[in-house]
Amino acid sequence: MNTRTSKAIGVALSTAAIALSVPLAVSAYAEPTTPVAEIPDPQGPDCGAFKESIPNWKSLANLPVSQALASIPQISSFNSAISGGLNPAVDITAMLDNGPYVVFAPTNEAFAALPPDQLEMLRTDPAALTTLVYYHEFLGLLGPDDVKGQRPTQEGTEVEVTGSGGDISVNETTKVLCGGIPAQNARIYIIDNVLNPAEAPAPITPEPTTSAEPTETSTEATETPTESTETPAESSPASPTTSATPLPAETAEA
Repeated sequence: MNTRTSKAIGVALSTAAIALSVPLAVSAYAEPTTPVAEIPDPQGPDCGAFKESIPNWKSLANLPVSQALASIPQISSFNSAISGGLNPAVDITAMLDNGPYVVFAPTNEAFAALPPDQLEMLRTDPAALTTLVYYHEFLGLLGPDDVKGQRPTQEGTEVEVTGSGGDISVNETTKVLCGGIPAQNARIYIIDNVLNPAEAPAPITPEPTTSAEPTETSTEATETPTESTETPAESSPASPTTSATPLPAETAEA
């Protein structure tokens, strides 16, 4: 009896172990793997200094652009200008966080190089500061190899970006020091100058199309049948009609 009982208990335990192991194996294979998107390196001559100042710079890609801008020490003056620090009446961070935007962020040295009277105007004139900061953004989510072109800014006038990769200029005279820094809804480009809307390039005028030429051709084709219709009427002589009329009797006797 004892032997049979032991065998029965052993079989029951083995069956239970197999039953418990099956769900574990299924659950192990059912776990999905989430691919991690690679964050592209920003490009430009000063990107080394940028990465040294923010060793975990890749984490900026998970932040709204207003928080990403506030995390970069080289552009704290620009961040103050867009967030109410320079002028409490001007805070465009909520607008930027509703991107996507390309944001040109001047360095602290660029703001310090502005004439003192202009800086004072920006501190006291909300309209002037709003115009200035809006000129530093345009709609898009473009990296260093795709940002070139002439585009309308949030201020309304246009900005011209030339070059690609680590050699990019804005409005010809302003250089990108480090560009394509990823934020959650933007790409940030640190520049060495404060952009001036008064120096914006002329808008690109579309070239006129030549669609009017076929219209002129069709007009001439319409006029041609009209001329050919009038030609038989002008060339037909009146004499056949006159000769068909009988002469009076007196004229005939004469």
